[in-house]
Amino acid sequence: MNLRDKLRGLLVRLYARRVEGHLDHAQVPKHIGVIMDGNRRWAKAAGSSTVHGHRAGAEKIEEFLGWCTETDVEVVTLWLLSTDNFDRPQDELGPLLGIIEDVVRTLAADGRWRVHHVGTSDRLPAQMRIALKEAAESTAHVDGIVVNVAIGYGGRQEIADAVRSMIQDAADKGTSMEELADAVDVDMIGRHLYTKAQPDPDLVIRTSGEQRLSGFMLWQTAHSEYYFCEVFWPAFRKVDFLRALRDYAARHRRYGG
Repeated sequence: MNLRDKLRGLLVRLYARRVEGHLDHAQVPKHIGVIMDGNRRWAKAAGSSTVHGHRAGAEKIEEFLGWCTETDVEVVTLWLLSTDNFDRPQDELGPLLGIIEDVVRTLAADGRWRVHHVGTSDRLPAQMRIALKEAAESTAHVDGIVVNVAIGYGGRQEIADAVRSMIQDAADKGTSMEELADAVDVDMIGRHLYTKAQPDPDLVIRTSGEQRLSGFMLWQTAHSEYYFCEVFWPAFRKVDFLRALRDYAARHRRYGG
């Protein structure tokens, strides 16, 4: 690292401390959703492989969660694998699934997070399903941030699964379709989502400069604030995180009013 890079790093750290010093912890979001975008483009810009980009993105996760523990964040949802990702070439999907499985096991072994899977398990490899089950069971007692690992996740799929679960629940109770139709409301649907009993995201962060949700938590983000960051996920820094929190705190949330 040359002198210019060292100086730049020092200035960034000093700026981050300044931003953190002015952060109002009373205005920190309780639930943050993260669309971790840009691994492949980061790798391409670095002249490296896609797999290296995914590994670099995976390594950023624990660092990010560490920043969250320094605030009053209670829930973090990390979008690790979408349902659309299953259509990627096998030579990319296979290593990606292995990296994600390692992430799940690492988060569970850390001891600071309560790991919860959100998504469908139908198309996941058996080893991944085992890792998710073991992570949830081994961290169920942890009194720390709830980390939703969105794996095999799609917003439309979640709503479809919620409706299916609601219908199945009614059938198990002997409720007729007419009675169910009369009883359906937004609260009932909410009780069948992957994130039932959790607060909806207050803030959604997407890296890489893309300004869209791509189906992320379609139901839960109706009143969320969005923060779109230009940097690719592996290059996401604490100062970028603090800027997102500062931007969120400066907004007046009207909940559609």
